[in-house]
Amino acid sequence: MTSPAAPCPAAPCSAGAAAPALSAGMTLFFAATVGVIVVDLFAAQPLTGPISADLRLPPGLAGLVAMLPQLGYAAGLVLLAPLVDLLENRRLIVTTLAVCAAMLALPAVTRSGTVFLLATLMAGAASSVIQMLVPMAASMAPDAQRGRAVGNVMSGLMLGILLSRPLASLIAGSLGWRAFYGLAAAANAAIAAVLAFRLPARRPHATAGYRALLVSMGRLLADEPVLRRHALTAALAMAAFSAFWTAIGLRLAQPPFGFGLHGIALFAFAGASGAIVTPLAGWAGDRGHGPAALRLAHGAMLAALVAIGIAGAGWFGFDVHAHRGVALALLSAGAALLDAGVVTDQTLGRRAINLLNPAARGRLNGLFVGLFFVGGALGAALAGSAWAWAGWPAVCGVALVFTGAAGAFGIATARRADAATVAAPPPVMTGPQ
Repeated sequence: MTSPAAPCPAAPCSAGAAAPALSAGMTLFFAATVGVIVVDLFAAQPLTGPISADLRLPPGLAGLVAMLPQLGYAAGLVLLAPLVDLLENRRLIVTTLAVCAAMLALPAVTRSGTVFLLATLMAGAASSVIQMLVPMAASMAPDAQRGRAVGNVMSGLMLGILLSRPLASLIAGSLGWRAFYGLAAAANAAIAAVLAFRLPARRPHATAGYRALLVSMGRLLADEPVLRRHALTAALAMAAFSAFWTAIGLRLAQPPFGFGLHGIALFAFAGASGAIVTPLAGWAGDRGHGPAALRLAHGAMLAALVAIGIAGAGWFGFDVHAHRGVALALLSAGAALLDAGVVTDQTLGRRAINLLNPAARGRLNGLFVGLFFVGGALGAALAGSAWAWAGWPAVCGVALVFTGAAGAFGIATARRADAATVAAPPPVMTGPQ
């Protein structure tokens, strides 16, 4: 690891004298809150077809429906989340959530594709409030329980990501896609109201301005090769993942599957099972098997996408129409394996960057998450264009290119890192050995 970037220290904070401790109930509420908020970022993926048709979006722009919330979130992580080190936290969190609710309400009523896309972009940016809630939860927990509290809150984030696609499909299938956005807006508004009364005041003693915080993030990205390496592989893997989930609903609606939104929801539940590898990925990283686990993850993603191409596009002469059941089973298994590979990549990446500069841990995580969401946004956009150009085979091709690039880059940078370690002079030992 290189020397850390010139610090822009995290500001100590003062809380009100009567600031409540983080009870088990409040921890559960924080976890539920981040889970509800993150649903907004992924829910549009299975709804791309009905939204595009209702708003009369050109086929080439359909990918923007899933792309813009993630792109907005990435921008919010860079531009809004650092405000937690500058402004009073309770007011910042409640205001940001209120803006998110207002932006989510617009898609529920608008007939304009432009208004819909801009509103979801802004809602995605406001969803970066997740990264404001995590330090707030940590500040309310006793020192000895802080790590466990943050882990419990972040478990809500993962659960929200896993449930976002099937939940959105179920609501849209029963009440229409606009109802999903109306319910999401109401949920965010209700959470903002509760937090306005339950959160303690937390005012940071800022030692640097907003511009200095942004500059420090650029320096961290320039000075931390581990961050760059893992952020790039995660972004490429997320691009493949997002390309698949953006277009799979469109493919499942076609023959021979003919799925409606309820069927797509059940498929999304099956695909989410791949997340069970999360503890295994962490275990592998803790025992020094991170590079091997990362190669295995990228190999699994490649195998998954080949299976998905066979089942959905008839690669290698497979007759999808004659073997509908086999095709659906292959698609489900491929989706689960693809999810497992992406989750493994992200778990190993998060572990690696959290071993870097502790004083900049929040900004390092923000950069990592922001960059892989940029990858997700790019994958969603290209999936829409690929679908309009050549259908499901082109979407699979896009995802394969991203996955192959992630695997090749991961192998190349790991070899360079190993070579640098071998070439480095041994440390000078002083004192007893």
